[in-house]
Amino acid sequence: MLTIGELAAHAGVTVRAIRHYHAKGLLPEPQRDHSGYRRYDAGVVVELIKIRTLAAAGVPLARVGALLEADPADFAAAIAEIDARLRAEIRQRQRHRARIARLAAGDSLALPPEVVEFLDRLRALGVDKRIIRVERDGWIPLAAHIPERIPELIARKSDQLDHPPLLTFYRALGHVLDRPEDDPILVEAVDELAAYLTRLAEEQGADHVGGDFEPELVELLDALVLGTAPPARRLIELLTERGWTGWTELRPATPGP
Repeated sequence: MLTIGELAAHAGVTVRAIRHYHAKGLLPEPQRDHSGYRRYDAGVVVELIKIRTLAAAGVPLARVGALLEADPADFAAAIAEIDARLRAEIRQRQRHRARIARLAAGDSLALPPEVVEFLDRLRALGVDKRIIRVERDGWIPLAAHIPERIPELIARKSDQLDHPPLLTFYRALGHVLDRPEDDPILVEAVDELAAYLTRLAEEQGADHVGGDFEPELVELLDALVLGTAPPARRLIELLTERGWTGWTELRPATPGP
């Protein structure tokens, strides 16, 4: 006969666990010796190992007793059901891990991979980190409100970034944050951008320049830009003087012929 301590050692559990299993009705109370101590026969070790194994596999204790008494077919069916539940939980935890990874990745939080790739490209091209932050903050509402359009929009933006005037403008934007409003570098960049936008509109239409967004979304995105980089207001003024209005939704200032 075994004491509760010896039983725990043989089965690889704690004494506390054995008492818990007694309380749950998974292990019947054994006979006690003349001193009032529980005494177990060797067969209880086998039962306890089965309980421990099922519990460690994620089987709720409420189901362990029924499984121990089930015939082979019912046992197999129950195990298959538990396995399916565990697989679902694993998938859920993997999704949670992916979200946590996005939190750690910075840009990847709330942004699709193609946008993150675009922001990385801006960094590699030497664009000021403050301008990249403006870009990132603008893409987050777009990804939330019109996720189906993100591939189209990012492809257009990436294509435009291949054109020197737009890249020059991106690089010049950083200067306006630290230099006077009429810095020659900025003015020259705006001149080049306005000329580029005009050519683009003539070749592919004004809609290709803008994003064709809902007015409320345009207002939100413009507010984000001005809130993150207040000097952008001067850029808008310079573009307006050159025939282009807006920021998020760039449009010709006057109707074309």
